[in-house]
Amino acid sequence: MDDFTRKFNLATEKDAEIHQILLTVYQALEEKGYNPINQIVGYILSEDPTYITNHNNARTLIRKIDRDELLQVLVRKYLGQ
Repeated sequence: MDDFTRKFNLATEKDAEIHQILLTVYQALEEKGYNPINQIVGYILSEDPTYITNHNNARTLIRKIDRDELLQVLVRKYLGQ
């Protein structure tokens, strides 16, 4: 029987880029007085960029990340893998 499970492997460099973008977005949201976690979760769930401030180019930066890649990185980091 064939196994049709897809395996995802992201390069370490891509993970580091996503990490840096998330830190920048987090800091920009915090500087503007928003709750960064709530805003980022809202963006991930809806893919509506208005959850992210334009401050420090945060909205443009977060839109560079594919949402599926972002979720994969977050799950991997949460599980310590």
